[in-house]
Amino acid sequence: MDVKDYMGPAYTAGLWMTEVHRGMVGLTFKIEKTLFSERSEFQQVDVVKTEGLGAMLLNDGVVMLSERDEFIYHEMIAHVPLFVHPSPERILVIGGGDGGTVREVLKHRTVTRAVLVEIDQLVIQACREHLSSVSSAMDDPRLEILIADGVTFIDETQEIFDVVLVDSTDPIGPAGPLFDKEFYKNVAMRLAPDGILITQAASPFYDHYIQEPMFSNQRPFFKILHMYNYSNLTYPGGLWSFGFASNELCPLKNFDPARVKASGISARYYNAGVHVSSFMLPTFIAENLGDIIDPINFSYFWKNG
Repeated sequence: MDVKDYMGPAYTAGLWMTEVHRGMVGLTFKIEKTLFSERSEFQQVDVVKTEGLGAMLLNDGVVMLSERDEFIYHEMIAHVPLFVHPSPERILVIGGGDGGTVREVLKHRTVTRAVLVEIDQLVIQACREHLSSVSSAMDDPRLEILIADGVTFIDETQEIFDVVLVDSTDPIGPAGPLFDKEFYKNVAMRLAPDGILITQAASPFYDHYIQEPMFSNQRPFFKILHMYNYSNLTYPGGLWSFGFASNELCPLKNFDPARVKASGISARYYNAGVHVSSFMLPTFIAENLGDIIDPINFSYFWKNG
C-alpha cells in the first residue's frame, strides 16, 4: 500500500489525504488537524481528526479505523464467533491495539478472560489518548494486555482458548507471519476442541491473491473453513472479509439466532440476519476461492428458515 499526500510525521490541516490501495484505487479524506503523530520501532502511528468521519487511526499512512464506522469491523470480528461458540469464556485477540475488538468481546457475559497481544505499545497509547470510545474497555479486569509479538506468543504459550481473533493488518511488515502456515498450525494447537479462529481476510475485490493462500494455509488444520463479508466505509472497495475456521462448529448450523436477542448486547451493525447473510458469498468470490473453503448447505436454511 502507498499513500499519496502522506505528510510523514503529521498531516496538514485542510489538505486531502488519499490512501492508494495496490496502486489501482484510492480513498480520499479531508484532514482537519493532527491529534497524535509518533514513530515506533515498527511503524508510523497517526491519529487525525477528519471532516465527517471523526478521529482516524493510521499506521504507516494506511487507514485502520475511523470513529464513524469502526463499530462495523469490531462487531463482525467479535460477535460472529462468540454467538456461534456455545460458551465462549477464554478469548485471545492478536493485534487490535485500538481496543475495539476487546470492547465487543467483553460485552459477552460468558467471557471470563480475554488476552490482548499487541506488538506496538504506541498504538495502544495513541488510541487511549485520542480514541476513547474505541479503547473504552481497556481497563476491564477480565482483560490482560501483553506487548508482544503474536506469532511468538502463540508459539510459546500453553494456554488454551475458546476463540482466537487475529485483528491484523494485511500481510505486510510485522503482520506478515500472521498469515503463515506455521502460525495457523500453532493456533490450532492452542484452541479448545470446539474452538474458533477468526482472521482478517482483506478485500475480495482487490486482495483475492491474499485470501487464497491464507485459506490454503489454514485448510490442513481445520475441518470447517468459511469466509464472511461486511461493509466498511473507510476500506478500499467498501467490502471486506473475515475467515472462520473451526474443527467442530459451523458458523450457521451451530448458530442460534435467539441467543442474539436474549443476550441484550447492543450492536449497531451486527444482528442475527446479518450473521447468516454475511456467509452467503457472491459467485465471483466463491469462484476465486475454488474448493478451498466449504460450500454453504442452503437446504438447511430453507428447511429451518
